[in-house]
Amino acid sequence: MFVLDSGKYAQNPQGTEQAVLDFLEKCGAELVVNTPWQEGKLAYEMDGHKKGLHYLTYFKMDGSKVTELNRMCKLSDTVVRVLILEHEPKLFNLMIDHLSNRDESEEESKEQPAEASA
Repeated sequence: MFVLDSGKYAQNPQGTEQAVLDFLEKCGAELVVNTPWQEGKLAYEMDGHKKGLHYLTYFKMDGSKVTELNRMCKLSDTVVRVLILEHEPKLFNLMIDHLSNRDESEEESKEQPAEASA
């Protein structure tokens, strides 16, 4: 999970997301799924930021590259904080399925016209 500068994300969502994806690509990560998760006031101030966007990302990467990814994120003015967790394959696959299904249902709801009621 990446905590991103919400001001930068509001100004340029695609560019901000691409910065994160570029970091992952440079570390040889295989991106599985990514999505903005929650934006708002942080529980405590982080590096002068009171608000942030939690950007959830699932990827597969060689564990020896974690230090390099952390270093790139610390040098970035877009990434406020990063948290990298290793999940058991079963849990990882369940979370990926859940996010993939959620994204598909959101797309379907955008495509269907809203029903009018009288």
